[in-house]
Amino acid sequence: MAKGTVVQKIIDNHYISGDKEIGKPVAIRIDQTLTQDATGTMAYLELEAMKIDRVKTELSVSYVDHNMMQNGPENRNDHLYLQTVAANKGVYFSRPGNGICHQVHLERFGVPGKTLLGSDSHTPTNGGIGMMAIGAGGLDVALAMAGQPFRMVYPKVIGVKLINKLSPWCAAKDVILHLLSILTTRGNVGCMVEYFGEGVKSLTVPERATITNMGAELGVTTSLFPSDEITEEFLVSQGRGEAYAALAADADAEYDQVIEIDLAEVVPMAACSPSPDNIEKITDLAGQKVDQIIIGSCTNSSLQDLLKVAAMLKGRRANDSVTLAIAPGSRQVMEMLARCGALADIIAAGARILEAGCGPCIGQGQSPANDTLTLRTFNRNFAGRTGTKGDNAYLVSPEVACAAALTGFVTDPRELDFECPTVEVPAEFLINDDMIIPPPADGSGIEIIRKPTIGNPPENGPLPEVIDGEVVLKVGDKITTDHIMPAGIHLKLRSNIPAYSQVVFECFTEEGKPSFAERAAVVRDNGKHGIIIGRDSYGQGSSREHAAICPMYLGIKAVVAFAIERIHSANLINFGIMPLIFADHADYDKIEENDKLVIENAPAQLAVGAPVEAKIVKPNGDEVAITLTHKMSEEDIAIIKAGGRLNCA
Repeated sequence: MAKGTVVQKIIDNHYISGDKEIGKPVAIRIDQTLTQDATGTMAYLELEAMKIDRVKTELSVSYVDHNMMQNGPENRNDHLYLQTVAANKGVYFSRPGNGICHQVHLERFGVPGKTLLGSDSHTPTNGGIGMMAIGAGGLDVALAMAGQPFRMVYPKVIGVKLINKLSPWCAAKDVILHLLSILTTRGNVGCMVEYFGEGVKSLTVPERATITNMGAELGVTTSLFPSDEITEEFLVSQGRGEAYAALAADADAEYDQVIEIDLAEVVPMAACSPSPDNIEKITDLAGQKVDQIIIGSCTNSSLQDLLKVAAMLKGRRANDSVTLAIAPGSRQVMEMLARCGALADIIAAGARILEAGCGPCIGQGQSPANDTLTLRTFNRNFAGRTGTKGDNAYLVSPEVACAAALTGFVTDPRELDFECPTVEVPAEFLINDDMIIPPPADGSGIEIIRKPTIGNPPENGPLPEVIDGEVVLKVGDKITTDHIMPAGIHLKLRSNIPAYSQVVFECFTEEGKPSFAERAAVVRDNGKHGIIIGRDSYGQGSSREHAAICPMYLGIKAVVAFAIERIHSANLINFGIMPLIFADHADYDKIEENDKLVIENAPAQLAVGAPVEAKIVKPNGDEVAITLTHKMSEEDIAIIKAGGRLNCA
């Protein structure tokens, strides 16, 4: 077990209960929470369902940054609810246009050594300043706001030792892409990544935040850097020097695994479709025609990033064959770019300036043309995530993106005919928190506005004695929450579970055949229980709890796979769906769609570490006995038996 690490120190300082042994359940105190509007509405509805008058955390912030396209009333209805429920419950409210939650939280609220739980999988961005920042489902965040501890497994700590410093034209984005090429997106559940070594000092806080942000793609619980003089410099520049606290691993710290990265040997890279771990060197991709470039997202939209972009574009023009769009991460970044003239340089180069928000990263606008290549400085490129079916998206650094914007082709920036510009970030940032509304001291008199497009969380009954299941869908490896619950144009339905549930697994609907939702509803309405069968790394990606809520609404009682990712597994448990594992992978080939899966005495069979005996029943009546396992704790099992966490609150 790791000793003397930053991870261990923060857990020790926030420890409530559990065994401090790798893989064992442990509960920690949560200091801060954040929500965003795509997940926040349901989180606050769940908080209301708990009858909580006022949040119990040191600080909670509600951001609006995802659903800002207002085609119809739904999104604005959500915003009105979020603003009024925040005032009522004691939560800060960051208005639409103020910026992306992770960027703004890093700038205005993050504190080294504190814990942060966010209803967005990229919450680990704040690990860049030494926070233990963890993404979770909305219900887990609501429970934290209600004063409940956060439960996780005690982590294996992967130490990433950084030596030397990055070469010109090589970026922090290339560091995390390099690590993804080593660890991939699967097999890292229950781990945390901690960066250490002399190379850490060469990275600014925005660069560190880029690395911890995209660490979410590794499937780890979180990633974090130490808090040092670089951290202090950043907090002072934000007028928050008092928040600084030094935090570092002991000189003799021990890690459970160590990976060494020589920053001087890191080269420009790209994550090619359809996965963030499909890593290639830019030198091997050079010359491919590019149609669209978008620079922004919570990964690469800091002032430092965009000053570098402005310097590369200054006096130059985007190639006629491409479209170039820029999305600053926060209003602070946008205004500072405008005041120093960098925004004018970007506009003069032919860039389109987008709102400070998530937008294209989640398929909300700027979808690429069919059969074209889009380069994005984002963190995910799952199939169809851009909003275009059959898309081809590469994830790259701002330097690589900008080089392609100038040439029209994938280009190694080291081959450009000018030197890599150096940028200086101001010692003092523009501080204007006018678009962050603090809650009143007493919000009991605030009326919570709930328009008709906002519904209540659906209810679920206790676990049946017998799971009389029918396989509604069988899928393969690396099924993401984007596969399960598409974003893009459907996001505005998130407060309306009956409507949103109609697009569950929409990507697998064949023309002229019933959808997953239609088939699951038939099984449910016939008094049977829906089952989903998967393979490895099921549920990777976003923290969206709707990927559990909507299947639950459609009658799904179990997901059976080789491995289920951390956040999704927790969400399934929270809403009463059993996350089960094939004891023998060969059994995957024995079960098909429309087969029955029967589990007798289901509640009695659920016990910590115990197998679950089941049988497959074929349409002709033949039966095949199989053994399933699970990783649920005693508390998880109690939640499943009750039919979900809200039934236990």
